[in-house]
Amino acid sequence: MIGEVVPGTRRIAVLRDPTTGPWQLAAIKAAAEKLRIELQVLEVRSPGELEQALGAMLTGGARALVQLSSPLFDLAVAKNTIADFTVKHRLPAISMFRGFAEAGGLMSYGPNLPEYLKRLPVYIDKILKGANPADLPIEQPTKFDFVINLKTAKAFGLTMPQSLRVQAELID
Repeated sequence: MIGEVVPGTRRIAVLRDPTTGPWQLAAIKAAAEKLRIELQVLEVRSPGELEQALGAMLTGGARALVQLSSPLFDLAVAKNTIADFTVKHRLPAISMFRGFAEAGGLMSYGPNLPEYLKRLPVYIDKILKGANPADLPIEQPTKFDFVINLKTAKAFGLTMPQSLRVQAELID
């Protein structure tokens, strides 16, 4: 998606919390290799490391930012820090957290968390009735939110492709 918004981008920063496991990074590396995009991986383990990692993005020449999934990045302070930084430096960015786009970031795409959490009571009920949590299946999200912040896009001078606009919830 970020490649559609900023065509010709050859270097993208990836904000990553290494405690979330390797699968997300492996997936984005595979996609970047196919598209011939160089990645600048920025590892962050705490909100206090955000400013330094984001600064490294600027000095590293990245033209956009992809924020991988981590509860760390959905914290209000982190979400606002990242959104404010990308807006200040006019860097197109995407997060899986809707709150990022609502805080001023360009885009978000990820599971609809309220819908996903509606199924939590079923698991709690099963556990309270004696089910072993390790025996319960892991459910995948079935509903996703794609949000584009049009005010940010306009401030960046970006024209959002129609192919993305028709799929997204557009906010100002």
